[in-house]
Amino acid sequence: MSDVHALVGAYAVDAVDDLERAAFERHLAECPACQQELQGLQETAVLLGTTTETAPPAHLRDQVLAGIETIRPLPPRVETPRDAAVGRGSRRFRPATLVAAAAAVIALGVGGTVAWQQVTEDQTSQPPQVSAADQVLAADDAEEYTQTLDDGTEVTIVRSPSLNQAVLVADDMAPAPSGKVYELWLNHDGVGMVPAGLMTGTEEQVVFEGDPATAVGAGITIEPEGGSEEPTLPAVMTFAFKNV
Repeated sequence: MSDVHALVGAYAVDAVDDLERAAFERHLAECPACQQELQGLQETAVLLGTTTETAPPAHLRDQVLAGIETIRPLPPRVETPRDAAVGRGSRRFRPATLVAAAAAVIALGVGGTVAWQQVTEDQTSQPPQVSAADQVLAADDAEEYTQTLDDGTEVTIVRSPSLNQAVLVADDMAPAPSGKVYELWLNHDGVGMVPAGLMTGTEEQVVFEGDPATAVGAGITIEPEGGSEEPTLPAVMTFAFKNV
């Protein structure tokens, strides 16, 4: 049966039933072309296994297996006198999509992961996501304001007026007392201190809420868990921003 040739990809990834396996193995013993192609697919699996692995979408295996079932190669080509005259060998020509699909399934079946860039070359690469804090720190108009706590810990606020964002950066800041939190504030002319977020003291970076671009300063207080609508204790530290 000529269609048995089409089982090489499925056989390579153990996606055949017992009857198909027996039929293909009988065929494989007598078909050098299938033997060669099977070896090539197995070598592809080894190469894929040496690349950086990332987990592919869960649906990839099902899609590729379904594709293998619908894609069939041409039957064996029988050499003709004209072929012999021009030096052509007896070989089968398989669609490139079958080879690529089978290679992807091998990688899934062997290691559970696949070198995603090698099997999805037509997929547009997505740029890495940049956090709001990183955008502020890298902004061309970033302004830095640093204060030092009594224990020597430096706390820095970086503000970007163009992004209208600010981020507090603190390394090794002592945690807030039990049942308390640090609360961030932005100081606005004519309004005073406006709540701008909470922190426990264990964070290294905290993005301010509110409208940093129009604020004239900022502050940090210790407040009950959940925060307060206005400062209830003297500020742990305050910052004065440049005139805007």
